[in-house]
This record gives sequence, structure tokens and C-alpha cells, in this order.
Amino acid sequence: MMKDDLIIYLDGNYLKAPEAKISVFDHGLLYGDGIFEGIRVYNGRIFLLQEHLDRLYDSAKAILLKVPLDSQQMREMVIETCRRNLVRDGYIRLVVTRGTGYLGLSPDRCEKASVFCIAAALELYPAEAYTKGLVVRTVPTQRVSQAALSPSIKSLNYLNNIMAKVEATQAGAQEALMLNAEGYVAECSGDNVFAVKKGIVFTPPVSAGALNGITRRCAIEIVRHIGKEVREMHLTRYDLFVADEIFLTGTGAEIVPVIEIDGRVIGDGTPGKITKDCMRRFADMTQTTGTMIYQGSGGG
Repeated sequence: MMKDDLIIYLDGNYLKAPEAKISVFDHGLLYGDGIFEGIRVYNGRIFLLQEHLDRLYDSAKAILLKVPLDSQQMREMVIETCRRNLVRDGYIRLVVTRGTGYLGLSPDRCEKASVFCIAAALELYPAEAYTKGLVVRTVPTQRVSQAALSPSIKSLNYLNNIMAKVEATQAGAQEALMLNAEGYVAECSGDNVFAVKKGIVFTPPVSAGALNGITRRCAIEIVRHIGKEVREMHLTRYDLFVADEIFLTGTGAEIVPVIEIDGRVIGDGTPGKITKDCMRRFADMTQTTGTMIYQGSGGG
């Protein structure tokens, strides 16, 4: 479906994409004042919808943003947006802004939050990234401090991550590794990081500046299910350089292997056994679970 043919939900209405417009005075546009969720659709099912909605409302509470729809209304709206766009495999972007206000930082004059939902196609990395692996570079831009803004809040202000992505691209890499102010690994520009060493799987704690990713949680469950130990602990670049395997997780990225960081080849330079096992199991999970969009269709 072409972009202009998409049906967008916006504040109670389903509109053709060219008609779905927000005000230039919206605080989401002016200041990044709002929250969002990226959600995947596989085989006619919305994957982990409730988990994403729970995180959306947690983010809203954390920034004192009153969402005009309750969780059940939001759930029904997301499903309906997918139906209207005939989505069976794709990506949902669910956004809540502070709403229309005035120039100035104070949100007090924003009378009501604005909600919009887009359901469309997505390709974050090329297909060969999943078979051959990604090249990653550590970038100068640090992850925003936990003391400044909790990484658990999926806010609309992603400039920190965007600059990291720009720096990685300038360095000829496909993804950026971001450190926190203490020099520990936080996350990539939009993905969580996992490292495997001698059969043990390590990942930075949320306190290091990592988003408490929903795919991250899935990966931890999968790793434990296959009988491997998972340790959440602070990691340095050195820990990644000497890892046997590295993989990234994210809603858009799913689970993707890394074969090089800062010129250091990871393992033998190909996706590792545990990584590939996690990728297979995650793919099976996405195809067989989730909230049905088209009742009675078998999901496909």
C-alpha cells in the first residue's frame, strides 16, 4: 500500500494519510513532548500488544501525560487501524503527544493530548544483516543520563539516538554502540545489546541507560528456555571485543547478529550458535502468538 493510501487514526477519526495532520503548535512537534510505541504485526497477529500498551501507559504516567483513551479503547483502536490498512505483516507506530499548546515549554496550556496510530510496512535492516551480521561502531554521542531522563520512558525526543546513528553511518557502520557517562555499554541507537562468553549470556541492566525493551525480555526468556544463564551486569567495550557472540534486540530489528565492533571481529566473524538459536525461536514465537486482527482467519 502506498503511503498516501494509508488510513491513519488521529484523535477519534480514521483519515487518509494526506488528511492526517497535527498542529504546528503541538508540543510533540515543538519539544518532543510525548511518548510512543513501535509494535510489530506478524501473520495477522499483533505481537505482544498488551506489553506495549502497558509500557505506553507507564511512560505516560512518568511524564504526567493524561492519555485520552483507556487501555481497552487503545487496544481496539490499534486493531482497527490494522484492519483498515489490511496489515498482516508490518509495523505499528502508536504516538501520544501532549497536544496543542502555545510557544513556551510549559504544558499547562495544552488542553488535551493527541493520539495517532500508523500501521504500515517496515524494513529496518537489509535481509543479509540477519544471515551475515552487522558491523557496529562505538560513537562519541553518549546515552542520555538516567538522572536526566529515564531510558524506560519512550519519549518522542530521539535526537540523542539519531545523532548516534548519524555518527555510525559516517564511520561506515550499520549500527551505533552508545556508552553511558561512566563508560559502560548502554545500548545501540535503537536496540538492546547481548554478549555471549563461554556459554553465558550478558546484557547491560536498565540502570546503565538501556531501554527495558520488550524484545529484550523475550530474548532473556528464550535464552533461559534453552538452558543458558543470563546475567544483567555492566559491560565495557572490552567485554564486547572479547565476546564469542553478540546480538541486538528490538521491536523493529527483532534479533540480529553482530560480527564486528570497532574493527574487532566477533567470534569467527559469523553469527554464533546461541544467536541463531534465539533468532529461530523468536521467529517461531512471532508467527504463532499475538492478538488476532482478523478473527477466524487463522492469523494468516
